[in-house]
Amino acid sequence: MKLDKEASILILDDNPKMLETLRDILIEDGYKVTTASNLTEAKKNISQRFYHLAMVDLRLNEGSGLDLLREIKDVSRDTMVIIFTAYASLDTALSAIGDGAFGYLQKPLNMDEAKIMIKKALGVQRISLENKSLISKLKKLSLKDSQTGLYNYRYLMERLSSEFKRAKRYVLPLSVIMLDIDYFKSINEVYGHHYGDSILKEFAGYLQNCSRSNDILVRYGGEEFVILMPDTYKEGALVFGERFLNMLRERVFDRSGKRIRLKISMGLSSFPEDGIGSSSELLDAADKTLGEAKEQGGNRLLAFNNVSGREIKDIVKDGGKENVEKLKRRLSRMKGRANQMLLESIFAFSKAVEAKDYSTSKHSENMVSIATALGRKLNLSSDNIEYLQYAAILHDLGKIGIPDKILHKRGKLTSKEYEKIKKHPLIGAEIVRDIHFLKEVVPMILYHHERFDGFGYSVGIKGKEIPLGARIIAIADVYQALISDRPYRKAYSKNEAIKIIQEGSGTQFDPEIVKVFLETLNNLSPKPVPSIAPLVISVNGASGGFHQRHRSKTARDKEIRPCGQ
Repeated sequence: MKLDKEASILILDDNPKMLETLRDILIEDGYKVTTASNLTEAKKNISQRFYHLAMVDLRLNEGSGLDLLREIKDVSRDTMVIIFTAYASLDTALSAIGDGAFGYLQKPLNMDEAKIMIKKALGVQRISLENKSLISKLKKLSLKDSQTGLYNYRYLMERLSSEFKRAKRYVLPLSVIMLDIDYFKSINEVYGHHYGDSILKEFAGYLQNCSRSNDILVRYGGEEFVILMPDTYKEGALVFGERFLNMLRERVFDRSGKRIRLKISMGLSSFPEDGIGSSSELLDAADKTLGEAKEQGGNRLLAFNNVSGREIKDIVKDGGKENVEKLKRRLSRMKGRANQMLLESIFAFSKAVEAKDYSTSKHSENMVSIATALGRKLNLSSDNIEYLQYAAILHDLGKIGIPDKILHKRGKLTSKEYEKIKKHPLIGAEIVRDIHFLKEVVPMILYHHERFDGFGYSVGIKGKEIPLGARIIAIADVYQALISDRPYRKAYSKNEAIKIIQEGSGTQFDPEIVKVFLETLNNLSPKPVPSIAPLVISVNGASGGFHQRHRSKTARDKEIRPCGQ
């Protein structure tokens, strides 16, 4: 790094003639020079850009050059500083050097002496910067596995700790997959370690190609690897793991004319779903689950299960206001006075949404019984059913952030208005995100308008990438909206609503949940809810609930507006 003729130099001197003379000489020598005649101007320059060298007059009309020296060392410790003054003393020189100055020059300046000191200062700086760059490169190398190019164990422990703290602080998901190549020892024994090493390198490359951009890949040791997955819930990690496992089963590794297939075992753990309290526990849980997968014969993915078995009495029986009040009391008892205040605020917001949008009156209350029945039919745990109930109540909370004129509009929405409507899941998720014990509800609120075919919102994920709870809420939401009155139509009959749900199976809705919904429908008794304002209006021939190309004949004939939005 050659700086001598590329260096930028700042000169501070309140003597205009001295400032001009020194500037011209240094510019003639090829340096990039900036001048300042007072401390304020000099400090402003230092704050705006990096200078390789600062030459500072010690005595100024408005203060001391030592003030700028201290400022420079606070802003950029790499900037070299040379002090000069007409009032020379040993104490002054020592004071300046003690504060971080490289050297000291006496006025009037001997320019030959000044040029030599400038070159020495820049030379020292060059070595310092080169050393820092080398150290940075060495540090990066120390965090990488030389054989596979993936991160190593040291990096994993540092990054896992920081990602876990972030996830815990902001109530974000974090998943870890630990994987091990099955029977890899036999590959080394049959084909030799050199061949085994080449397979490991090829496998690492294949894993990189199959992973997402934000996944962090680590060679844990030997034939063990770790995939650190920030912002990923357990269901999303399971989808990735199963997809990779299936792809690997079809992959042939060809080295030196020897063709082999690899089998792997995978263990998955997730925060916050698994109730884990630290980064080390998260990694240990994945390791333990990996061991169980190998004990079961390998070539499989297992997820950590930390269900305590604690019995929780079901709160919601048959829907309605009474059930919601019971749910509120249950939540309030769970978390004491502080959480009670938060809950009351949340439920107040929920009621405020109903006040803003009359079409949602008692909508969420009636959804509780639908979602609960589906959860039970799908054999969800009592904890997960409880979260489902909370989501049924709070799923449209984000409409508190949508302007009244849009919610109450009777005609067709403009594209801009529809874009604002589409933000309500994100708004709702942001409101609930900071309430720790409602963390499991956040993805259900955020993704309840995603479609199974990927044409939904807010993110556009599809299939089983959508959390199970969100897929359940989506069906309950649309069904309840269909059997409710709208200003542009009367409530659909049960049979008409069923037909529309069936037509959305595999496109808008998870077909497996649709099947379960139809099987349990006879046991549900939600009542139609009258309304005086539309919930969501179709935009330019397309709807949020049914993409235009997937709209049913019934919907087209009767001009159904998107429901459950």
